[in-house]
Amino acid sequence: MTWSAADLAIVGLSLQVACVGTLATLPIAIVVALLLARGRFWGRSVLNAVVHLPLVMPPVVTGYLLLRLFGRRGPIGAFLEDVFGIVLAFRWTGAALAAGVMGFPLMVRAIRIAIEQVDTRLEEAAASLGASPAWTIATVTLPLALPGILSGLILAFAKALGEFGATITFVSNIPGETRTLALAIYTFTQTPDGDTHVWRLAILSIAVSFVALLASETLARRLERRR
Repeated sequence: MTWSAADLAIVGLSLQVACVGTLATLPIAIVVALLLARGRFWGRSVLNAVVHLPLVMPPVVTGYLLLRLFGRRGPIGAFLEDVFGIVLAFRWTGAALAAGVMGFPLMVRAIRIAIEQVDTRLEEAAASLGASPAWTIATVTLPLALPGILSGLILAFAKALGEFGATITFVSNIPGETRTLALAIYTFTQTPDGDTHVWRLAILSIAVSFVALLASETLARRLERRR
C-alpha cells in the first residue's frame, strides 16, 4: 500500500494542528493542575467540573461554543481580529484551538495526579530553606511530576490528533486548511469508491497514535527510573 502526496499532506496538517494545540494549552494545564492538586479555595469543585466538561459534552456542542466565542463575530474572535489580526474560525489555527480544548482535560488530569503524588514534605523542606512558592514549584514539584506531565502531553496530543466533532463544527472541513485525518476519513466514507483512501488514512492514523502512546509509556518509565 502506497500513500499519495495528498495523504501525507493531510497527516502533516494533522500533526501541525495537534502539536500547536497541545503545546499552546500545556502552560494553562500545568497552572490548573497545580490549583486542583494543591489549592484550597471556594469554587475548586466548579473549576474541576468546567475543566472536564469537554469530556462529557457532545463535541459538537464544544465546537459550537468555540464558534460563538472565537468566531469573527464572537466577543473573543472579534477582539483578536481587530487588535491582533488573528482569525481562528475556518482556519487551521481554529482547528488547533479545538484540538487543544478537547485534549485539555486529559492533560490536566494526568498532571494533577502526578503532582498529588509528589511528597509535600519535600516542598516544605524547600520552603524552610527560604525558597519562594514559585521557586519551590519550579525546582521541586514540577521536576518530580515530569513523567506525568509528559504522559499528559502525549495523551492530549493523541486525543487532539483524532478530534472530529468540535473541529468540523468550528472550522468546517476545508481541504488543505482544516481537513485533518479524522475529517478526511469521514469525507472519504461519504464518497463512492472511497474505501481505499479510508484504509490508507486509517492505517496512518492508527500508526501515529500507537507511536504516540508507546512514546508516552516509554518516557514515563525512563523518567520514573531516573527519579
